[in-house]
Amino acid sequence: MVVLATKLYVDGDARQRALDSLRSLVDNEIGELDVEFELGVRHDDFPSVTIEGEDAVVARNVLREEWGEIVPDLEAGETYVGTLESWDDDGFVLDVGTETGVRIPADQLGLGPGSPAQVRERFGLVQHLPLQFVYRPDEADGSRLADAERDRLFEWTRGAGRLNVNSATRAEVRATLNRAGHAQDYVTVERLGLLEQSVICTDDTDPPGLLSSIGSYLPAELRCVVP
Repeated sequence: MVVLATKLYVDGDARQRALDSLRSLVDNEIGELDVEFELGVRHDDFPSVTIEGEDAVVARNVLREEWGEIVPDLEAGETYVGTLESWDDDGFVLDVGTETGVRIPADQLGLGPGSPAQVRERFGLVQHLPLQFVYRPDEADGSRLADAERDRLFEWTRGAGRLNVNSATRAEVRATLNRAGHAQDYVTVERLGLLEQSVICTDDTDPPGLLSSIGSYLPAELRCVVP
């Protein structure tokens, strides 16, 4: 079984649509392998995929590579994926499937000056966004964001503007953009997690303006990344 490092935190019909979306995504990734799989959702909203068949080992590795994995025991010095649960003046707390989560101290974010709240605003970090980190429980300065994660987030501020969204599948975000008359204002919608998406704007699209235009259509948290 693989527990995916993304969360399913919506309810009702939205939850079923998200599950259906995840089932399609998993099938796209491992459907051609000689396996059968079953989806489940843990009590903490992390989805699990139980896999059986000749290619089960390969399939599990494919899902780990694509989504990251929630594991029962973290090893010092290793890189994992957690989801952004909360933030305060002391740093970020990532949900890794444990009671307390993993805290990334403010001085270990590595994302430039400012408080954790200001960093979150600058990089458009929506709640539940999956983030890579290096687990360092015995280090005086604590766990830190992984270098690859820092590089990815800095790249967001150098390219086209972005509008990051949570609580919606990629298909739902695309449908909302098109319904609101913005089909020509974005390049693509990049999937960051199951319910976290990044709208990559065209060069002449203003992310705050796009947020203002579609905000009433999406019951979600929306954050801009302005180059």
